[in-house]
Amino acid sequence: MQEVDRGQSRSGNIDLSAVAAKALGDEATHRFAPAVVGVPGALFRAATVADLDTAEAHYGVALATRWPVRSWWLTWLPRAPVPAPVFVPGPRGGRVLLLQDEPRVVLAAVIEAPIGPITVATTHLSFVPGWNLRQLHQTQRALRQLPAPRFLLGDLNLPGWLLRLVSGWRMLASRPTYPTTRPRVQFDHVLLDRLVPRHGTLTR
Repeated sequence: MQEVDRGQSRSGNIDLSAVAAKALGDEATHRFAPAVVGVPGALFRAATVADLDTAEAHYGVALATRWPVRSWWLTWLPRAPVPAPVFVPGPRGGRVLLLQDEPRVVLAAVIEAPIGPITVATTHLSFVPGWNLRQLHQTQRALRQLPAPRFLLGDLNLPGWLLRLVSGWRMLASRPTYPTTRPRVQFDHVLLDRLVPRHGTLTR
């Protein structure tokens, strides 16, 4: 899950990840990871480990699964240093806005699946061209330290053709996802990496 609210007044001050996990049944396990503390697009700051269990308003990503989870892992990704133009679709064709980027976060789980341990991760990368490629490579390096096969799910803000060129990971789905009214380009992806883990460490 991406663009997930927790404790935001606009979504009833509830934990949306917990609502989604409850729909999976009593055996489901879930985890929410804040990217920012505060209100996106207004007043906010980058989240840290100290913010994981606070009662403030959060915005980030989440994972939910019915299978047992061995461990959870987080990697925070800094925001782009400068604003960038973004096309926003609208009823009259849309418009271009100059927007400030937000910090991002990668949430990964090592899961005991029926085939054995797998790594599943979710993230929502920057909309800033070039910066999202940098974040993608940071994400891949972090996940390579966890067990294969590895699955990366999320809004990567990268079109499929470019992702095929730069990621080296297999795309498991191909369908336009943006804009929501009449999708023409795929920004949301499911990627698979089967390579053997490299040596290294990752913040847990």
